[in-house]
Amino acid sequence: MNGEPAAPLDSPSSTRSSTRKAGADWIYRAPQSSGIERIEAFFHRAAYDMHRHDTYAIGRTLAGVQSFHYRGSTRNSQAGGTMVLHPDEPHDGQAGTGEGFRYRMIYVDPALFQAALGGKPLPFLEGGLSNDPRLFAATESLLRTMDCAIDSLEQDDALYDLAIALDTVAGAPATRRPVDYRAAEQAREYLLASLDSAVTLDELAAASGRDRWSLSRDFRALFGTSPHRYLTMRRLDLVRRLAVQGVSLADASAAAGFTDQSHMTRHFKRAWGVAPARWLKMLGSLTTG
Repeated sequence: MNGEPAAPLDSPSSTRSSTRKAGADWIYRAPQSSGIERIEAFFHRAAYDMHRHDTYAIGRTLAGVQSFHYRGSTRNSQAGGTMVLHPDEPHDGQAGTGEGFRYRMIYVDPALFQAALGGKPLPFLEGGLSNDPRLFAATESLLRTMDCAIDSLEQDDALYDLAIALDTVAGAPATRRPVDYRAAEQAREYLLASLDSAVTLDELAAASGRDRWSLSRDFRALFGTSPHRYLTMRRLDLVRRLAVQGVSLADASAAAGFTDQSHMTRHFKRAWGVAPARWLKMLGSLTTG
């Protein structure tokens, strides 16, 4: 598939269009890239229940009207704008018209943006929608095609440009509370090394050399979520990787440190708005050749 010509951003891939099952909702996952996930999807009606994840969700609607509840209001995304959902902000998704909607989205680990922001609090765009051309341009290389992996250097450059665009469009606050980026990053690395074990805030404080409540505050400011949510989401990422490889959900749950499959499923639905079995079914409804 990597040798096929890339489809224009504003039209569906011919490969996906020809292999899509008639009448089915579908999700297509682009080849894996470090630190980001890219998808293209189509839904006829309801897509996701209310949920939240600890990554930025940044993308654009390609066809139809994509409606979602976000920060107390209903938003309607159409072609030409950019969606920017902040980490840990609850939202859902459904079609705004009877034609359904198609969209592309990238999910970015806030730690990647910190490489460009250097310890600044994460940018926040009120409302979740933007018509700023700087944001639209900054997402172009990441959303241009779903059919091939992005070159590593190209991805790094694109993420830097996107981080700066987000920070510029969001506007810097007049004053900022000092944060300890080094301590928070040490805590994050400790969590990544502890997917299969319980972790306490006291352990993180000891590993980072920061008092527990200051660390918790700084971690949220720098990475967009709490330490516990960060650990849970990385465990869910592992479940998804294993499930796509054919590992049963029960075995994947155990390997990722969850008590059992039902424990994992509760967290999965809270994070992604669908049950893991339905997520796997939607991936399977679109063959990739």
